[in-house]
Amino acid sequence: MATFDRHATTLALAHALSAAERGLAVIPLSRTKLPALRSPHHEDPVDAPQCHGECGRPGHGVYDASTDPFRIRELFAAAPWSTGYGIACGLPPHHLIGIDLDTKTGTDSSALLRELALRHLFTIPPTVVVMTPSGGRHLWLSGPPDIVVPNSASRLAPGIDVRGAGGYLVGPGSRSEHGVYSTAPGTAHLAPAPCPRALLRLLTPAPRTKAAPAGGSHQGRGLVQFVLGARVGQRNTRLFWAACRAYENGIGDDLARHLTDAAVRTGLTEREARATIASAARLTAGREV
Repeated sequence: MATFDRHATTLALAHALSAAERGLAVIPLSRTKLPALRSPHHEDPVDAPQCHGECGRPGHGVYDASTDPFRIRELFAAAPWSTGYGIACGLPPHHLIGIDLDTKTGTDSSALLRELALRHLFTIPPTVVVMTPSGGRHLWLSGPPDIVVPNSASRLAPGIDVRGAGGYLVGPGSRSEHGVYSTAPGTAHLAPAPCPRALLRLLTPAPRTKAAPAGGSHQGRGLVQFVLGARVGQRNTRLFWAACRAYENGIGDDLARHLTDAAVRTGLTEREARATIASAARLTAGREV
């Protein structure tokens, strides 16, 4: 292995051990940001989904996560190509929730989070913020022990992913193919702040129910307003996201006309709007919230 790789592995292990001292369970990651250890069941894929580490061998992704320094050193020794570490979400004592503000979707995810905060009357308290090599940000929040926050991608808003139970965040100090993850200035000493209750309600949606006609419902109006707020370059993305949320919550058919009208007002043609909504309907068909 190259000298640079050994150095990167040594640094990653040091950062991982430091995170473990703060009660954060960690696993080694490769340069691709994926778990560094291959599944011990790769030749027997039938057993792989059923085993979450009960076999006693490493290679079960986030289920290997540990705060035990001896165990962490074992994991890194088994994966000497590691250049980073992942922090498991949803585990005590912090019950970590990660809000991933992406920059690769062409939308301003930070602005969308501020818009959500204004609409739902919450503020993000001072907390740990990790800067990604691509210019994104990971906000660390602490959840209550009795609520399970699921992982999601662009469900909260376009470009905002959520890491919850069964997920992990790339830890600061990790090196990926694109650069190094680092803690934003002034946040390294902070503990993950409690997740605002209003935001927590958005992260843990109620079970899917068939709703009454929703053109004038609070949720329906919110989705329509979200589409109306689109700027050039955001119109299809916002419309698709809103239509997905509508169909997931059983109001897609009732809201489709209102979403189409809103999209046309932003500059899309009616044909484009209907095609985007139809794509959302196909994608969400049969999917539970």
